[in-house]
Amino acid sequence: MSVEAAARTVLSGLDGIRSEVEELYRDLHAHPELGFQEHRTAKKAAEALRSCGYAVTEGIGGTGVTGVLTRGTGPTVLLRADMDALPVREATGLPYASAATARDADGHDRPVMHACGHDVHVACMTGFARLMAAAPRDTWRGTLIVLFQPSEENGDGARAMLDDGLTRKVPRPDVVLAQHVLPYPAGYVGTRPGSFLSAADNLRVTLHGRGAHGSAPQTGVDPVVMAAMCVVRLQTVVSRETGATTPAVVTVGSIQAGTGPNIIPDHAVLQLNVRTYDEDVRRRVLAAIERIVRAEAQASGAPREPEIEHLRSFPPTVNDEGATETVTRAFAGHFGDALHTVELQTASEDLSEIPDAFGVPYTYWGIGGTPPETYAEAARRGTLSEDVPSNHSPRFAPVPQPTLDTGVRALTVGALAWLAAE
Repeated sequence: MSVEAAARTVLSGLDGIRSEVEELYRDLHAHPELGFQEHRTAKKAAEALRSCGYAVTEGIGGTGVTGVLTRGTGPTVLLRADMDALPVREATGLPYASAATARDADGHDRPVMHACGHDVHVACMTGFARLMAAAPRDTWRGTLIVLFQPSEENGDGARAMLDDGLTRKVPRPDVVLAQHVLPYPAGYVGTRPGSFLSAADNLRVTLHGRGAHGSAPQTGVDPVVMAAMCVVRLQTVVSRETGATTPAVVTVGSIQAGTGPNIIPDHAVLQLNVRTYDEDVRRRVLAAIERIVRAEAQASGAPREPEIEHLRSFPPTVNDEGATETVTRAFAGHFGDALHTVELQTASEDLSEIPDAFGVPYTYWGIGGTPPETYAEAARRGTLSEDVPSNHSPRFAPVPQPTLDTGVRALTVGALAWLAAE
């Protein structure tokens, strides 16, 4: 049976579960949970898998869930969906908008929203898992692993599941697949061989000065000026130290210093985010940041060396060429003109830690979630950045359809590219 024939058979059941997938999406959107707090979401995922015959393991790495379904001998395919939400106050105005709050790792109460589409991912994966379980036994063979991951936004959920023995708790896959909803038109599907998402490094820099009265700056060493000079100079790392065709981003997202207008503080804190796609470029950019920060501190006569802390890192997402070609070929037969080559993305993700731990290839693709007419009108006016909310925006909320159908279909066709019975 061809991949497309198998997909038609499996997806013939989509009409029967569509309303339930949509209901789950709205429910998850209204009840988001932060990383490692996804207890309600994980319970719903586990119940759905168990109800259709998967062997379910819960609590991996805290709240992670896996389901395994085997039909004879054949390839083993693992598909991952992330579950966590973000500390964002929703501003969509939807009838199912989140009003949830949660306590973050620092003990602060925060508004919480599914501002990155992980509610879409969970709903689509659950629908896909049900369809695969209900499909005639001669449609596919092998082993299907469905994985719901916590804390992707913090970059530590995949590692937590691995540290808790994931590689011993599920069979070794032949390939790992995942998808993400992006601010493209709903119905859009995009694949990309090679680099897809950037690596990300978050740093905290503490610059030390000497406090003084604002009226007598000559008696102190001003860390605010020192910080300002660092911010300006750091912008030259990309513009003057990386090639014009080499993507990299350096952002100073936070500056904190002082308590009053007439007090020169004794320190300033910068928080930086770095995005790169190449490990050599990453090393050079990080080294340039350290060199500039230390040189500016010395130039200012700082009484102490600055402290440079590496807080959190995400690996790059680099799609395997062969696996991506397999999925792209299957998608082309199913989606036709809706299939595109997706642009290089500057977001980051921890998916790759899972296939890397198993030593297997992976591919990661995008689907659209913006109402097509909204996207088309914004594109016509040249206002995509202003009128199409992006991931992490308080206005980001993928339209249920055709987003959900597309996500379920993509997962199904992608898995069947390996599992379709011959």
